Amino acid sequence: MTYSRTARLVDFHCHLDLYPDHAAAVAQRERERVFTLTVTTTPKAFPRNKELADRTKYVRAALGLHPQLVAERAQELLIWKEYLSSTRYVGEVGLDAGRRFYSSFEQQKSVFAEVLSACAIAGDKIISVHSVRCAKVVLDMIEAKLPVGSSRVVLHWFTGSAAEARRAAEMGCYFSINAEMLRNDRSAKLVHSLPRGRILTETDGPFTRGESSDGAPADVKPARDGLAKLFSLEHDEVDVWLNENLRALLS
Repeated sequence: MTYSRTARLVDFHCHLDLYPDHAAAVAQRERERVFTLTVTTTPKAFPRNKELADRTKYVRAALGLHPQLVAERAQELLIWKEYLSSTRYVGEVGLDAGRRFYSSFEQQKSVFAEVLSACAIAGDKIISVHSVRCAKVVLDMIEAKLPVGSSRVVLHWFTGSAAEARRAAEMGCYFSINAEMLRNDRSAKLVHSLPRGRILTETDGPFTRGESSDGAPADVKPARDGLAKLFSLEHDEVDVWLNENLRALLS
């Protein structure tokens, strides 16, 4: 991603390919100059995402294998490995121990272990990680499989405990925060406890409230505005430190 002196909005986890018009969604983000990481849920979706993102200055495509899809798509891990060398960005990957997906949890762990190991070998990857109801297991696996300094992790929509958040920060993880997280007192308190230098914003569109009815990508401003209120800062102050955090992550 390229930067200018003017602070831009940051959406470090969204699914542009799940909007009605994928190409238009990418074009809108480019037109609005929003630094965007568009994650994929399956490796087969990655080539088209990369093709569109490579034409832009502000959008990057990540290579994913979503834990909620592992039960039916674990065999696509081979395809995922084939594409890994073509991108610095990985996501959405991780684990989901929610009731609907717990039956595949052991299989998810096997896939995630291979993802982390491959990223460790390749080096210099930025990894957007899903960790629903299993933050400790996710952190344990990152610690075991991803040597410090080999790649960097951004915990997407983190719902772990305060102690787990502290551990993640100590491990060097970043956190991408959406507006939905700031509407809940418990999670807002957790966000407030995070090191400011490790916070980014996200929409997780189209999976969050407040979606526009015209099929356009979700606006990341409510997340930015929520952080401004939470930390008693002006919007432009938040924009500056979010851009600084993004620079640090990618440096």
